[in-house]
Amino acid sequence: MLVPSNARPRYEHLLDLQPRLLRDSEESKHNRMMLRGARGIITSGIARNYVDEVLAGHDEDSRLHIGRYPLPVGLIRAFVDHCDEILIIEEGYPFIERHLCGLLGIPGKSIRGKLTGDLPRTGELTPDWVARALGRPYVGAQLPLSDLAGRPPQLCRGCPHADSFKAMVEAATGLGDAYMFSDIGCYALGVAPPFRAVHTCVDMGASISMAHGAAQTGAHPVLCTIGDSTFAHSGMTALLGAAYANANMTVIILDNSTVGMTGAQDTLLSGEQLLAAVRGLGVDPEHVFAIEPFPRNHEANVELIRREINHRGLSVIVPQRPCIHTKRKGVGRAATLTCGVSCRGTAVNT
Repeated sequence: MLVPSNARPRYEHLLDLQPRLLRDSEESKHNRMMLRGARGIITSGIARNYVDEVLAGHDEDSRLHIGRYPLPVGLIRAFVDHCDEILIIEEGYPFIERHLCGLLGIPGKSIRGKLTGDLPRTGELTPDWVARALGRPYVGAQLPLSDLAGRPPQLCRGCPHADSFKAMVEAATGLGDAYMFSDIGCYALGVAPPFRAVHTCVDMGASISMAHGAAQTGAHPVLCTIGDSTFAHSGMTALLGAAYANANMTVIILDNSTVGMTGAQDTLLSGEQLLAAVRGLGVDPEHVFAIEPFPRNHEANVELIRREINHRGLSVIVPQRPCIHTKRKGVGRAATLTCGVSCRGTAVNT
C-alpha cells in the first residue's frame, strides 16, 4: 500500500536496490561490447539492426549495444575510454545521449547523435538516416513515385457524424466565436473541411473537461463532442463535475453504437442506457435530448441545438444513429440499435 507512511521507506528500499540492479545490468548478456576502431557506435533497440544492415561486411568500428536498464556505467566508461569519436543511435528521445553527455559533455571526445543534428529528432529512424550519420552509401527500398494528389483522412460517406457536425456548426453560427472541444475518435476528423467543427483533441475525456474549464471563464458558446465509447471510458467523471457546477455548455455525445475507430467493438453504453447514465450523473432531464442525425431532420436538429446553446446551464444532446459500416455488415449493437428515439421523430426529451 503506497500510503504516505509507506512511500518514503519504499523509496529508500528502491535506492538500496540500485547497486544490485546496476551490477546485474553490467553483467547482462543483453549489453554487448566489441572494441575495434577509434570510432564507436552505441545503439539500443532496433537501431542495432539498422547499423548491422548499413555496415554489413565492414567491422572496423567499435560497437556497444545497450539492452538493459539501468545504463551499464562501467561498460560505457570502458567503451568511451577506448574511442575518440562516438555516434549514439537510438529511437525516440535521445535518452542515452543525454545521460552520456550530461550538461557539459566529455572533454576530448566527439559525441554525436540527435542532439548534434546528425540524426533527426523527429520522425522515424530509418537505415537511410543511419547510413548518412555513418557516412556510408546505402540503397534501401525505393518507393514508386506517384502523381496522385494527397488525400487527407475524412469521415466515411454516410457517416452519421457528418450530419451531427453540420447541424452543430449551423446552430452555433451567428452566436459569437464558438469554442468547440472534441475527443479521441473518428469524430476528431470534424477538424477538417467542410466542417471545421473541432478546435481541440487532446486525450480521451478531455473534451468535456476542457469545455467545462472554458465555461467557467465565461466563454460562450461552449460545445464539445465525445463518442459514446469514449464517454463510457473516461468522459463520465467530467460530465459529473460539469453537472455539479451546472456549467454553461452543451455536450454532444455522438452515439453510433460502436467503437468505430478500433474495429467495431461493442460499446459499453449506447441508446437508452447512455441517456439513463447522463441523467444519473445529475444533468437536468429537461435538458437531455436524443436526436436522429439525418438530413431530413436537419432543420429541427439545428433549432434544438441552438436553443440548448442559448440555455444558461448544462445541456446534453445525444445524436443516435448506427455507424454506417457496422449497420451494413450487421455487426454488434449497431445492427439493432434501440435508442428510444421515434424513427419518424427528430428529438426526444428524455
